[in-house]
Amino acid sequence: MRRVGVRVEGIVQGVGFRPFVYQAARRWGLHGWVRNDATGVEIELEGPDGAVEGFLETLRREGPPLSRIRSIAVSDKPYQGLSGFHIVPSDASSLRTALISPDTAVCADCVRELLDPKDRRYRYPFINCTNCGPRYTIIQDIPYDRNKTTMARFSMCAACRAEYEDPTNRRFHAQPNACPVCGPHVWLEDAQGRILAERDEAVREAVRCLEKGRIVAVKGLGGFHLAVAATDEEAVSRLRRRKIREEKPFAVMFRDMGTVQAYCHVNPEEERLILSKERPIVLVRKRRPVAPSVTPIASSVAPRNAFLGVFLPYTPLHVLLFEDSAYHALVMTSGNRSDEPIVTENDEAREHLLGIADFFLLHDRDIYIRCDDSVTRVLPGGLMPIRRARGYVPVPVRLARSGPVVLATGAELKNTVCLTRDRDAFVSQHIGDLENLETLRAFEKTIEHLQKILDVRPTLIVHDLHPDYLSTQWAEAQAAPLPAAQEGEGGRNMDVPGEARSLYRIGVQHHHAHIASVAAERHADGPILGVALDGTGYGGDGTVWGGEFLYVDGAVCRRLGRFSHVPLPGGDRAVKEPWRTALAALWLLAGDGVEDLYGFFTNRWPEKERRGVLAMLRRGIHTPLTSSCGRLFDVMASLCGVRDRIHYEGQAAIELEQSLRIDGGAYGADLEKDGDLWVVDSRPLVAEAAEDLMRGCPPSVAACRFHNGIIHAVGRLLDRLGEETGLRTVALSGGVFQNVYLTTALVSLLKDAGWTVLTHDKVPPNDACISLGQAHIGRCLLERIGSAV
Repeated sequence: MRRVGVRVEGIVQGVGFRPFVYQAARRWGLHGWVRNDATGVEIELEGPDGAVEGFLETLRREGPPLSRIRSIAVSDKPYQGLSGFHIVPSDASSLRTALISPDTAVCADCVRELLDPKDRRYRYPFINCTNCGPRYTIIQDIPYDRNKTTMARFSMCAACRAEYEDPTNRRFHAQPNACPVCGPHVWLEDAQGRILAERDEAVREAVRCLEKGRIVAVKGLGGFHLAVAATDEEAVSRLRRRKIREEKPFAVMFRDMGTVQAYCHVNPEEERLILSKERPIVLVRKRRPVAPSVTPIASSVAPRNAFLGVFLPYTPLHVLLFEDSAYHALVMTSGNRSDEPIVTENDEAREHLLGIADFFLLHDRDIYIRCDDSVTRVLPGGLMPIRRARGYVPVPVRLARSGPVVLATGAELKNTVCLTRDRDAFVSQHIGDLENLETLRAFEKTIEHLQKILDVRPTLIVHDLHPDYLSTQWAEAQAAPLPAAQEGEGGRNMDVPGEARSLYRIGVQHHHAHIASVAAERHADGPILGVALDGTGYGGDGTVWGGEFLYVDGAVCRRLGRFSHVPLPGGDRAVKEPWRTALAALWLLAGDGVEDLYGFFTNRWPEKERRGVLAMLRRGIHTPLTSSCGRLFDVMASLCGVRDRIHYEGQAAIELEQSLRIDGGAYGADLEKDGDLWVVDSRPLVAEAAEDLMRGCPPSVAACRFHNGIIHAVGRLLDRLGEETGLRTVALSGGVFQNVYLTTALVSLLKDAGWTVLTHDKVPPNDACISLGQAHIGRCLLERIGSAV
């Protein structure tokens, strides 16, 4: 006979883990108890040796769908001869460090009950159990209990209470448990706020509205969607006009996996991801054309794009919207006005979505924290997160070691925040672009919420160096500068007086944070090289960075190389009008003779504006210099005739990548030295591309040769830097690495050359990763200066 103590850590609370243990122990004929504790779940049990081993194997191999076991520790204890197995109460004060599950898709068992006319929850749009449903978006405080969620106002009826208290029931301690008798309900309003229908009839009427091409605002898990039939061209175009969203692709929710496959090419890994409990939007390639029997998706859903963002119903309400409907696909785009955060409250929807939505499908279960849909893409070597939110947050990124509590405020675009606790980095859901008061409020609420549910307060705030970012200004208002902050070129040891245990802040360079985020994900200890390729980042030397080769060792960062400078005529306007940057790149080659030598291109661009840009270039007025690699993609997109003006971030680069036709050629770029700094001179690359196009080279071939030129230039410079530093590990980060062709080919090239290549798979390579990198740098800095702060 044997007695053991077992400690299980991970996401094991609020996901049905104790009932799973209870039933497994009884199945193996074991005696003892299970309870929640401060770090997870604690078990003590005893019985025959074989039964104990069988139970432990069950624990390792099985588990509730929403559980994520991080570690299992087993210790032998003196045998006591207990009788029975029990779920024992936990001390609420010990539960404040438990991990919280994300919101997850409705499970198959709940869908079966939802569609069973004999079930008491038949067509009830808030059906859930311990294996599915809302978590993060409804929790207001810890420990995770019903009275600390937005379900507190709904008292369980006798039937629901019986399920909640039965350890053999899958709704045992399911905090959002409810039914039509005692739970939330749904209703439909028109644009004037008149209630047209309630409960099930509201859902049926919403379906009829969608079938007629109307736009319906639907309240979901983490915010509102704007829904419209995806095959209705007129309806989709109307949504674009009302939302002022000219060309950025819409995501499409399909009835089921079979319908997705009728419209898109889906490989097994993409199918697994689409069907996963996280239910992200997955970017998959469109079928062109679809079968004659299939009604095509409206061309305005994802214009000039070979890919479609697809996902499946993930709430009971979504399932009901497709039940008995004439449509099989809905555009489901975030419910917000341009540049504002997603709407979460009923009154907010009535105000902000008025004029966009024709009808409002509302309910009375409040959303406490907004959380957009996640977006991801499958690569040959794994997954690439593009937007990390619902289904993944608040699962932490596991760090290499424990450290102090640090709050990182992220970037301006694609903002996230990050709060660390012990060995975990809790990167928030996608907040958005911090460019207005509404998004700033969402940013502040997210920080407050994370501090509350993690029960920690930071000792250090880390922010971007850009003085005009709202996140920087917020950090400056919260904390004093850290005395003798790091000095970049190796820094120095710093002593902070023990009595001065205040809240401090430090600024961190944007691209340093990019590379540090990969180091944090991949547990890269010691120095590495980093390649950060993106659109823009504050450089601190009077230029805009974005094509950087860095030496990074924790809080220490040295710039070793960059791409050559290109002027940005008009500053931010050049980002939105790539022809301006293209003209600047050609002007660097030909000067005032640019219109004679390159009239093939310049004659396409508006003459009056062209003259203004050339005047700016000659005088050096309002033409900031940038080393951005992302802007080179803009240049090439314009030269190839792909895109002269963009309607959403990255559009030119996305369409350039999708236009390319595989070709073995590559345009050249020179490597030069500017003092101690290596420079990838992109002028020869642009010149070769321009000459090729003027000779009649197909733009699709030129696009591929341009990509190959960038890849080879990065590889060549890394080989030089590897020789100089003795390092053979490189981290890749930045929005340019969302380019699948470039990333796949570059990783292959570097691995063949003997490099260890580190990339993202937990957070996106775009600016959403900045907060994780900032937090990592902050921790490394505090380690270096000691724990006095």
